[in-house]
Amino acid sequence: MNGPVQINIPSIILSGAGAFDEAAPQAVRAGLKNVLIVSDPYLVEQGLPARMVERCRQADIAACVYGDVTPEPTDVNVEEGLALFTDNGCDGVIAVGGGSSIDAGKAISVMTANDGPLSEYAGYHRIPRPGVPLFAVPTTAGTGSEMTRVTVITDTRRNVKMMILDAHLLPAAAFVDYTLTLSMPRPLTANVGVDTLTHGIEAYVSRKNGTMTDALALSCVDLVGRHLVRAWKHPGDHEARKGMMEAASLGGMAFSNSSVCLVHGMSRPLGAVFHLPHGLSNSVLLPAVTRFSVPAAPERYAVLARKLGWAREGDDTSTACELLIDGLQNLNDAVEIPGLRDCGISREALTGALDNMADDALASGSPQNNPRVPTADEIKSLYLEAY
Repeated sequence: MNGPVQINIPSIILSGAGAFDEAAPQAVRAGLKNVLIVSDPYLVEQGLPARMVERCRQADIAACVYGDVTPEPTDVNVEEGLALFTDNGCDGVIAVGGGSSIDAGKAISVMTANDGPLSEYAGYHRIPRPGVPLFAVPTTAGTGSEMTRVTVITDTRRNVKMMILDAHLLPAAAFVDYTLTLSMPRPLTANVGVDTLTHGIEAYVSRKNGTMTDALALSCVDLVGRHLVRAWKHPGDHEARKGMMEAASLGGMAFSNSSVCLVHGMSRPLGAVFHLPHGLSNSVLLPAVTRFSVPAAPERYAVLARKLGWAREGDDTSTACELLIDGLQNLNDAVEIPGLRDCGISREALTGALDNMADDALASGSPQNNPRVPTADEIKSLYLEAY
């Protein structure tokens, strides 16, 4: 028998149209007086952080904005945000944006209470003290970071993506407002949508899965199967956007309390070396890694194929698994996910990076949770297959 399973999710979750406007009132209830809003340059240009500043001021909360988070957040972002937090005497953080902004906000929050550098806390359960309250307001239906105790920050000195998992990183509250995703461009909808599917799949097949995480993961997969292509084809479809936003949050809850596996283990070094967005890195790897992994957990993968609607209940396990593998590639094609060769990466550059990427993937610990645990050579072959 395994020991007890620890489940961590935010203590407050507001989901649905208008959830954005509830962050400031909840900050008042939490006793916050002065918050740092963490976001990215695109959303600053669109005016969303300013809208949150206005909501805070209406609630008599002072607010300032750190709006320079990069698409793959770095330790420099964390240091800059922390300096602004300190200079302005803030007592809480509201992260408004995609997974990058929320991940940066998490790191800023815990670094208000812990001595640096952030790299000391890379890995599992290494953060000594909780930080200030963090509120997460996602604007993309992808990473599920608003629900997780995980952050991924690039160490610019070593050019390595640090995965940090600790309960102290969990947001105090999440405000899941699907209307914020209605203006997402198609490529982003595709990348983060398949990223969400990857979270559901990996949480379900992980060696650390459990009854509760299975339920969350399968709900995530079901929603993606019903809504992703529709949201991509019809960006203003409220029902599809709502379904994908809920899928992202459910996927975040699932993988944060189960684990991610080989796709994520391989995608982090791929993103670090070639500067691909996280969702795209996962998406291009998912079909090849699934094909590799299926023999070690065919019954589980067959369940996923049926949940996605790609296999019928009467299909045997082998048939369902084949339909899943084909379906993942067909999904990438349907939402125009490019292959690695179409991402500006030459085969020579990829080949030259294989040794380091395989070593970094294994060092992350995620591949060891995969149903089929790969060797370094198998990881190299999978990168080439995805190309």
